[in-house]
Amino acid sequence: MADLLDILANPAFWVAVLRIATPLIFGTLGVLLCERAGVLNLGIEGIMVAGAFTGWLAVYAGQPLWIGVGVAALTGAVFGLLHAWLTVGLALSQHVSGLGITLLATSLSYYGYRVSFPKVNTPPTITPFAPMDWLPIPVLNAQTALTLLALLLVPLIGWVLYRTPLGLAVRMVGENPQAAEGQGVSVVGTRTGGVVAGSALMGIAGAFLTLSAFNAFFFNMVNGRGWICVALVVFASWRPGKALLGALLFAFFDALQLRLQQSGDAVLPYQLYLMLPYLLSILALVLVARKAAYPQALMKPYRKGER
Repeated sequence: MADLLDILANPAFWVAVLRIATPLIFGTLGVLLCERAGVLNLGIEGIMVAGAFTGWLAVYAGQPLWIGVGVAALTGAVFGLLHAWLTVGLALSQHVSGLGITLLATSLSYYGYRVSFPKVNTPPTITPFAPMDWLPIPVLNAQTALTLLALLLVPLIGWVLYRTPLGLAVRMVGENPQAAEGQGVSVVGTRTGGVVAGSALMGIAGAFLTLSAFNAFFFNMVNGRGWICVALVVFASWRPGKALLGALLFAFFDALQLRLQQSGDAVLPYQLYLMLPYLLSILALVLVARKAAYPQALMKPYRKGER
């Protein structure tokens, strides 16, 4: 108990929580946009890998860090456009398309890395984003600008979804596309836009890992974060504010298990600590998901004129 209190009283612990949560915030918001428009995007894992690689490669080639973020977002948008074409335009299975996008994006990224650096054993490094030392806010001033961007996107996306005609259109095509069509809303165009925008955020989530959290690209660095984001959207009941809470909650448990492993008084096998954030997240998901009001047209293909 004393070790736990010491951990919680240490500002470095909360710095780690916010750092771990940042890619989850970007990814969860991306999934939320896609699913609010009625499209499940299981391509997030591969899109994050592709965003991490292309953003890092652009900076390694001499481009500014923000250009790297833009390249990552563009990469995510391209894969999102492909997913939207398959699922919205051709009305194919959203599950199969998403998993295919994950395999394609991951394989292309690993292949691109091997081609670009055929004789390199140690991953080349870049100079990542620097902490915002100028910001007079404890914990947040130890983060980079991408973390601040992620936090600002939460109220922005909430405002767009619930306070603007565009957000109403996105929610309509995810709830009742026939009614949206009757009001003159382009279901195909709106769903495609939602998937492309959400996928761009997924690309930025990956870029955070190589441009902020670390300074290099290496295989398996995404490590299932994309799947966690898919689960967090359900936990959040498809609401941006609760999505932020879910990302912080998972990051809290993840940072805690790392500190508990390092504790000299730890008596449990380290595997149990590794399982802790996932077990607690599953428990929270089970308790919340039973009452979650999901978009009614989620995963349902739409063909114009059909009832």
